[in-house]
Amino acid sequence: MHLRFFKYTSVYIIVALIFVSIKSGGLSVFLAPFYTFGLVPLLELVVRGNEKNLSQSQEELAKKDWKYDWIVWSVLPLQLAMMIYFLSRINNSSLKIWELGGMILTFGISCGVLGINVAHELGHRARWYERLMSKILLATSLYMHFYIEHNQGHHKRVSTEEDPASARYGENVYAFYFRSVIDSYLSAWKIEGERLRKANCTWISIHNQMLVFQIIQTLMLAAIAYVWSWKVMLCFMLAATIGFLLLETVNYIEHYGLQRKKTSGHTYERVRPSHSWNSDHPVGRMMLFELTRHSDHHYMSSRKYQVLRHLDESPQMPTGYPGMMVLSLLPPLWFKVMHRTIEKHQSTES
Repeated sequence: MHLRFFKYTSVYIIVALIFVSIKSGGLSVFLAPFYTFGLVPLLELVVRGNEKNLSQSQEELAKKDWKYDWIVWSVLPLQLAMMIYFLSRINNSSLKIWELGGMILTFGISCGVLGINVAHELGHRARWYERLMSKILLATSLYMHFYIEHNQGHHKRVSTEEDPASARYGENVYAFYFRSVIDSYLSAWKIEGERLRKANCTWISIHNQMLVFQIIQTLMLAAIAYVWSWKVMLCFMLAATIGFLLLETVNYIEHYGLQRKKTSGHTYERVRPSHSWNSDHPVGRMMLFELTRHSDHHYMSSRKYQVLRHLDESPQMPTGYPGMMVLSLLPPLWFKVMHRTIEKHQSTES
């Protein structure tokens, strides 16, 4: 069990590479992008997935082991420190345009792989301080509304046409970006509006989380422009955009082409493991805190990352999430691979 905990510390590899990429300049600015979307996908092409689950006794021990919590908690100060260092570093007028672009891409990876991914994990926790950590991490990608829409929208409507974050069969990732980004934001406002109405709270109120989120993010941008410059603020916005587009790319691959059936009227069958794409490839699992065991996450969203399971009913991706994210950016190849995989999965279900 001690070795199992230790493997999740491999997330600090990407932390170190992000720091080196931002610090060193030159071609080193591409170290983190190469590792995340070059080396890791290549490794997962040759390393087989591991379907092994913990025993019941091991699972109980893992649930109570605070070391697993400390790892994800540590990402918050690291991400904030990385953000401040990034902002200070790009305020250097001697940087070449391609170096600046590499640093923006690198911090965008930090926002997506560290910030939003860990925010997703903590946003499902019950403790108030972990949920606060989630919101702070989301702020580093200017995507705080995800906290509302994901938990109260996506998990209820997943793999239906009503869900902005579930990709439809034949929909390419670029069309999905526009639909998911815009509709998820509007959905969060609608969900929060319904909550305020039921609580008899006014729209202009400190109880309106969406309003508070917009104020926080606007003040963040104003503070960055004031402390550094408008140029730095714009670079931060570009990096944050890369961060949330990485999230949306993950959303795209997680449920592509999978559809829950309607039972009657507007009612859908309950969410099952077969409504999310799963990957047991070990490198991506460690780097993304088991996000790739997504079928079990949707089946029981309260389960912590360290006890997520392989479920035989879940459809399996040909390789790990990082590699599938790269593949999704090439729609003809994505459709060729995934439509064949969907047909294979459907044939095993029937």
